[in-house]
Amino acid sequence: MGSAATLFWGLLFGSIGTGYLIYGRKQRRVVPLVTGLALIAYPYFVPNLVLMVIIGAVLIAVPYFIKA
Repeated sequence: MGSAATLFWGLLFGSIGTGYLIYGRKQRRVVPLVTGLALIAYPYFVPNLVLMVIIGAVLIAVPYFIKA
């Protein structure tokens, strides 16, 4: 079982990932689409809270730096 903080961060990153996924699909852009999928899925596989926040922050920043 996860702590409340792990659940909160997972929900937050999943919500942001859903936004990226919808945006990527509507605009037909691959980078936000893939980033959205990654943001939705990765909290299930990362049990460490600090690592989860770091990976989430990096993934959120990816579409701003990679314009494809």
